[in-house]
Amino acid sequence: MVQQISQEELQKIVKSVPMLSPSASQLLQITAQADHDLVDVVKLVRNDANLTARVLKIINSAAFGLANTITSIDRAISYLGERIIVGIAVGDSAGKLFEKELSGYESADGDLWKHDLRTAIAAREVVTQSGVDISSELAFTAGLLHDIGKSLISDYLQGSVTDAIEMITTEEGLDYLDAEEKMVGFDHTQAGYELAKAWQLPEELAEVILHHHEPANAKEEYRTLAYAVHLGDNIAMLGGFGTGSDSMRYKLDQNYTDYIKIGPKTLATIMLNVDIEFEKLEGSLKSSGEEN
Repeated sequence: MVQQISQEELQKIVKSVPMLSPSASQLLQITAQADHDLVDVVKLVRNDANLTARVLKIINSAAFGLANTITSIDRAISYLGERIIVGIAVGDSAGKLFEKELSGYESADGDLWKHDLRTAIAAREVVTQSGVDISSELAFTAGLLHDIGKSLISDYLQGSVTDAIEMITTEEGLDYLDAEEKMVGFDHTQAGYELAKAWQLPEELAEVILHHHEPANAKEEYRTLAYAVHLGDNIAMLGGFGTGSDSMRYKLDQNYTDYIKIGPKTLATIMLNVDIEFEKLEGSLKSSGEEN
């Protein structure tokens, strides 16, 4: 029997989650600033010996197939780009949350990370291909973090899949968010938002985590970013990479074209690019973590 989670219980769950490492936290703060420079990222990584070692290991991994070994952190970051640096730092710091089995969604361990990574790549592609005036790297970061709340409430949803799907099927207008809230008192976006506040994430990232399924409700200044992740999330699910029972059981906001001008041909190109980038990026991150 699924039990409701009170506000107090949710806060206890949030407090039980390890904090982000100082480097990961600072990196998210830096890269959320529109006027930041890659030099700022280099300085931060250079002052963290473990992160430096991980970055150099990745750049020299078989996934990138470089002819010559790179030993300069400046060159490594310049080549990889800040999105991969963010992925490394967040993965190292909160990897257990991303990798855990989501039993409440009947999803295997690692599925959340794969879905989030594909969403991140897709959101970045959406921004790049549409030409909207927001940071493509910020869209990547927001996509990487958007579903973190599922790790918090999954255990409380165990055994609920049949009831959730029946609820959505029989009650008009409901989606999986509604089912989550009816069953446990919170949906995964609200749980993720509470964690984002505990982690002191930049406001734009917290807003996207809270509103990635209902981007029209995001603050106006972050709405386009929320729509980019909303589309990225749907692209990831359409590509067959969801998180189990809830895949394709959310509403697509048809008004996304008011914020992001993108057509069917471009969406097809994005899906292809996501496949290519995912294979390269997941392979590099996976190879870097084998010794940890």
